Amino acid sequence: MTADDLSAPLGPPPKKPRRAIKIPVPQIMAGALALFFGVYALWAVVADDPFGGEPMAVAPANLHIAAKPADAAAPPQPSAAELAPQPSGPALPPAAPIAPQNGAQAAAGNTATVTIIDGKTGARQEVVVPAPTPTTGPPAVAAPPPGSGGAPGAALSVDQKFVEMTPHGPIPRIAADGTRPADAFARPVRPLPGKPDAPRIALIVGGLGISAGTSADAIAKLPSAVTLAFEPYGSDVAALVARARSGGHEVLLQVPMEPFEYPDNDPGPQTLLTSLTPQQNIDRLYWLMSRFQGYVGLSNTMGARFTSAETSFSPILHEAAKRGLIFVDDGSNPRSIAGRIAGANNLPFTQADVVLDSVPTATEIDRALGRLEMAARERGVAVGIASALPASIDHIAKWAKAAESRGLLVVPITAVAAKAKQT
Repeated sequence: MTADDLSAPLGPPPKKPRRAIKIPVPQIMAGALALFFGVYALWAVVADDPFGGEPMAVAPANLHIAAKPADAAAPPQPSAAELAPQPSGPALPPAAPIAPQNGAQAAAGNTATVTIIDGKTGARQEVVVPAPTPTTGPPAVAAPPPGSGGAPGAALSVDQKFVEMTPHGPIPRIAADGTRPADAFARPVRPLPGKPDAPRIALIVGGLGISAGTSADAIAKLPSAVTLAFEPYGSDVAALVARARSGGHEVLLQVPMEPFEYPDNDPGPQTLLTSLTPQQNIDRLYWLMSRFQGYVGLSNTMGARFTSAETSFSPILHEAAKRGLIFVDDGSNPRSIAGRIAGANNLPFTQADVVLDSVPTATEIDRALGRLEMAARERGVAVGIASALPASIDHIAKWAKAAESRGLLVVPITAVAAKAKQT
């Protein structure tokens, strides 16, 4: 036993550390990239693509179409395309037609000569193809003159003099000649024969635009004197509004406003809120106003908190007046200050007297219509509002069609707002 053995520590001899294997990752990646570019370069040299790098379009071309012979009894003569020598090489794919040479038309008058160029050899080939049929767009539809309201059933467009473009889209404005959209899009009122002072009743059916089927049902069943109010959220709301206006209805835009239970009770996107600055609410209003065109005014959706807050509500009604619209309060908030603010801004205003379907049953709707009729006979004017429920649509349509026989005149909302007394 040596001295080293005596001084060595107890236990097995220490293991020699293993040599770590280093993987040259950068070299492997560089090699892979080099291989990829090498394969790509080889493909670019070898591949036979006569149109590589060129913009191209594909159009059908019949190489065997010939011009109609002048004499129908004579045997058909081969066309220039059939007599022309065919270029060598692979068959030509269909190519985009080039402008006819010298603008020449075939003798038949319904064909044209075009030139096809082989992208590989440069060979040119003239081909006779059917001439394109001239197309014209649909005739422009003139907007109805201010105050006329247009003819029911006619396609109505919104005159651009009543449109202002914003980042959100087009919104209403007063025309340069001072004509207000509310006047331009208003429907005429036909007085009852022999009863010029007949009580007037305005009926509003709201909540339209979300369901295309329900909206179409309301447009078809309700008399044209009934005003239709549309929510701004439907995917096809602009087309439905145009259809309603073509049917003779006045249209309102329903603006979502903050209720007391917000956000548990949420009217929808872009709701006007008391927590926002006036400018933020105006920006939201512009978004809402741009969803469709041709409406005579605004009405609130919910909004018990908002319509009670003068600091928030006043700029909205000022903007409505500035843009030549009317405002209709749905009557759901007894503390609403809409009438006072409208009067201060010279804004035509009216408020619903009766919610016709607060209890949406046939019996209760009929009773509400009876209360509305009584209010109209007492004051000369009354406004009723309802939601677009099937029962509401059916009962209102039946009642409105029989109103004239009872000495009542159903009028669009502008006829009532113009006469409303503002406090």
